[in-house]
Amino acid sequence: MMGKSHLIISTGITLSIIGMADYKISLPVAAVTAVSALLPDIDEPNSLLVSRAIPKRLIQLFKVALVGLGASVYFLGQAFAPWNILLALLVGLVSFMPTRSLRNVVMILIGAGLIVFGHSLMPWNYLIGCLLIVCALLPHRGLTHTVYGLVVWMLILYFSTHQYDSAIWISGGLSYLLHLLADSITNRGIRPLPPFDWRLKFNLMSTGTWKGKMVENGFIGLTAILVWLVFFRDLNI
Repeated sequence: MMGKSHLIISTGITLSIIGMADYKISLPVAAVTAVSALLPDIDEPNSLLVSRAIPKRLIQLFKVALVGLGASVYFLGQAFAPWNILLALLVGLVSFMPTRSLRNVVMILIGAGLIVFGHSLMPWNYLIGCLLIVCALLPHRGLTHTVYGLVVWMLILYFSTHQYDSAIWISGGLSYLLHLLADSITNRGIRPLPPFDWRLKFNLMSTGTWKGKMVENGFIGLTAILVWLVFFRDLNI
């Protein structure tokens, strides 16, 4: 499914279930639910979550910074010639990489920055930093689309929020799970327990086709009905 469909369906269903279970739906609960609905696609540089977190304008600024860094290395490192020229060319070549690849580079740099400088966030700086680096190097629907990715995310949420509000880690885990289940209905499916080759695949739709669009719109419609039944049916209009 597309990113917007994941956001609407996973968030809508999760908040409806949380509401039916009489948990308080606070802003942190809603925010974590929405992020978790998109999080499995963090290994896809052009996904809705990554493209919004690292927009094209930021990539353009990153390219300008790389060109400036390359020029600085060339002019200020002349005492180390010809290595300054080689390093400047290497930095310059990185600036010409496609946007998709540069987003991966930025994710790796952010992850490395968290590991090296995020001491105030310990131990989460190591965990999140490593997660960003690994996700930038993984193929789409890899580790993040597995039971292992779900468990890691739920553990992160549990140990960081359970004393504050248990609904946060519950809603985050459920929203993440719903994303995986949604991807399992596509013709590609997911491999939930690698290295085992078994795929969870119901083959009900193919993303990008008219049939796939109809299935997505159908699930969005059912989600809207569920949200209305849980939150709006008893309102006095």
